[in-house]
Amino acid sequence: MSELVKVVLASHNPHKLIELRRVLGDALDGIELVSYDGPEPAETGTSFAENALLKARAAAQHTGFPAIADDSGICVDLLGGAPGIFSARWSGPSKDARENVDLLLWQLSDVHDPKHRGAHFTAAAAYAMPDGGEEAVLGEWPGTILPEVRGENGFGYDPIFQPEGEERSSAELSDAEKDAVSHRRRAFDQLMPKLRAALGLGS
Repeated sequence: MSELVKVVLASHNPHKLIELRRVLGDALDGIELVSYDGPEPAETGTSFAENALLKARAAAQHTGFPAIADDSGICVDLLGGAPGIFSARWSGPSKDARENVDLLLWQLSDVHDPKHRGAHFTAAAAYAMPDGGEEAVLGEWPGTILPEVRGENGFGYDPIFQPEGEERSSAELSDAEKDAVSHRRRAFDQLMPKLRAALGLGS
């Protein structure tokens, strides 16, 4: 049996490692996805793709192994795409998820027609090689912002996001349902064939 190729997930969040192993499934054939405990760079990029690449580059350079990373957030049409890359700290430096949700609900509180509450989750997925090769791709999950919190699954803005074609919020979907269609899934579905090609593993 050939030796697995080690790829570092550039995140200190252990739940993300579990989620990505679950989401990627067969795309990890021949790959050992491992956690990262090295330094994380400041997210100084002006786009999701730039921030994902910053994280992947830092992990690849620190470990000497290929690395993958993602950056994601919610983009509200009426707010010109905000919170966007500032989603995690929309209500301030505490990065409190409930405060972020409450602020966004307040900002849209006078907008009652769902057609004016359009939004999408965006995720950028990126890989970086120790020798400098890299790439980033985007995945989007369209929907609308609900007027109130619904559901207890998921995290972040999931309780107020209703995916297109769904009657439930993202936080009312099971892990399997969300994994099949989410922005992160759509981004990594594009990234993994490119990473596998860069690693010489084929499609």
